[in-house]
Amino acid sequence: MDLVELLKGSEGKTLEFKRDLSSPEGVLRTIVAFANTAGGTLLVGVEDRSRRVRGVNAPLELEERLANLVSDNIIPRVVPEIGILRWRRTQVLAVQVYPSPSRPHYLKRLGPEAGTFVRIGSTNRRADRELIAEMRRFAVGEAFDEQPMPELNSEAVDFRAASESFAGIRNLRRSDLETLRLVTPYQGRKVPTVGGLLLFGKERDRFFPDAWIQAGRFRGTDRSHIADRNEIRSLPVQAIEEAIAFVQKHSLHGAKITSVRRRERWNLPPLAVREAIINAVTHADYAQHGAPIRIAIFDDRLEVENPGLLPFGLTVEDLHRGISKLRNRVIGRVFNALGLVEQWGSGIQRMIGACRDSGLPPPIFEEIGTRFRVTISTKRTGRPNLDATDQAILDTLADGEGHLTSKIAKAIDLTPRATRTRLGKLVARGLVREIGTGPQDPRRRYFRSN
Repeated sequence: MDLVELLKGSEGKTLEFKRDLSSPEGVLRTIVAFANTAGGTLLVGVEDRSRRVRGVNAPLELEERLANLVSDNIIPRVVPEIGILRWRRTQVLAVQVYPSPSRPHYLKRLGPEAGTFVRIGSTNRRADRELIAEMRRFAVGEAFDEQPMPELNSEAVDFRAASESFAGIRNLRRSDLETLRLVTPYQGRKVPTVGGLLLFGKERDRFFPDAWIQAGRFRGTDRSHIADRNEIRSLPVQAIEEAIAFVQKHSLHGAKITSVRRRERWNLPPLAVREAIINAVTHADYAQHGAPIRIAIFDDRLEVENPGLLPFGLTVEDLHRGISKLRNRVIGRVFNALGLVEQWGSGIQRMIGACRDSGLPPPIFEEIGTRFRVTISTKRTGRPNLDATDQAILDTLADGEGHLTSKIAKAIDLTPRATRTRLGKLVARGLVREIGTGPQDPRRRYFRSN
């Protein structure tokens, strides 16, 4: 363990500084929160704000005292690694806590309801009933959306709606509902799963009244003045498309909300927008109450926010490394079958890549309260990353007249098929827009967006 590297960091989800052990309950809460969330390192002998190293006296005695405190006061038992790190003429006590497979842990004195803590940012927060239940499911490898709903029968899943979602991909059979875990056997009969009802339930609003998308366009950079809003309560597959359309409606650079004419330049890469919204719907914690998915568009950014912390054991830094854990397995399985999601974790990487290729800063990923937020800035930090062929396409479209695929292919000396592939990627990056009746329209035209 490198003390210098730890001191370079700031207190956060996996790091905390404590001046001493004069308040042992605060230390114990941190250890519980680390074990319940994503692990972490606690340094005793370092001031939390200044990061000044004060050191500790009698470190061996302090090490034994802390080990006894942990053993006597935390249930189930946590066994952290406690070490002594030398710093100049003094020493610091370093406590390494790993994510625990035995969560939820809690303080014996407070009991499981009041003594269970999780780590949110640089604070320890008392876990509510929903979070505690999620920890218990996580410990036994269960997903919330895989749970059966025994009070209903299999007809609660709208087979027609499910079939329409799969139209053009495959013909859905009733037996597929069980394969996709939309329904599951329960005491000799088939009942819907939570995921089945969320995705295609006939009465989903009755059982999950908060499973909807709240979208708003705000003037300026705060929420003082709202210009447009939409409550999207369609089934999730359709809701995703409606949410994307809402963002695209308001994502034109320099466009005023009341303006009749708009300058046709996308300020948000469609691929990044799509991935952010799909990610929010896929990973939302639908066990939370009073917490819809929220989409907020400002003059300088887009925020997409879903209920739920990152899955236990995962940090924001892990997301940047392409590490992902799926919270909702039924929703993830169905979205994968529909082609909405690919390899787990790749959506974050595509989001980052789309922003980079469009000359935008990388998205910001944050845990705020018990919610997860993605922020995509519209302030360009550089020129879009283009190769010679992409630049040739944009040069061809610079006249603003709009061209067919065949004309563009001829201008850049590629086959129409290869040109369509290139154009599709430029559309996803927000650099080109297409106008036509649909993806199969042979007469659709392409225009440069900026």
